[in-house]
Amino acid sequence: MRHVYWIGGGSGAGKSTVARRLADRHGWRRYASDDVMAEHARRTTAEEAPFLHAFMAMDMDERWVDRTPETMLETFHWFRGEAFGLIVEDLARMPRKTPVVVEGFRLLPHLVKPLLTEPGHAVWLLPTPEFRQVAFSSRATPGGSFTRRTADPRRADHNIAVRDALFTDRLHEETTRLGLPAVTVDGTMTEDELTERIGEVFRL
Repeated sequence: MRHVYWIGGGSGAGKSTVARRLADRHGWRRYASDDVMAEHARRTTAEEAPFLHAFMAMDMDERWVDRTPETMLETFHWFRGEAFGLIVEDLARMPRKTPVVVEGFRLLPHLVKPLLTEPGHAVWLLPTPEFRQVAFSSRATPGGSFTRRTADPRRADHNIAVRDALFTDRLHEETTRLGLPAVTVDGTMTEDELTERIGEVFRL
């Protein structure tokens, strides 16, 4: 995995934007772990990924309305690292002569660290709750949010926001404990500046 660079972090932090810019600038491949979630779900069994298959069996209200954010955090399959091995399998099949930048919230620090040849090949972007809210509001289209398919969209949106803030706190604690690079994303940096900052972490 010497040719792999990892960009993890909370939702809405700009991982995809930074990864795309670095890939375009340096001629790298980009692997978006979000894009293969459905495929990875199909490649797992209930024994291999029990939280994933329990989630798939729930209706929309059970997923997003009826449970507390704390329960959502503890039981969300991707936050528990289920199917992370399939990401590694996908990367292992890619040609090693071309570097690849991997991005997505599924890249948990304790799972990535054993794959690193040096800490400077991975970074986690940690969005503040305020930045994440602005980021998602700017992307939203009328009626486009999946939470509109729940019985209580406002509560679902609140639950997800709190859950994701808790997840970001967990990433902060884990990167600190493991001595891995992390960058707080609060809107004080432009996209260009954030890309340059990540490039510095990667020693490009």
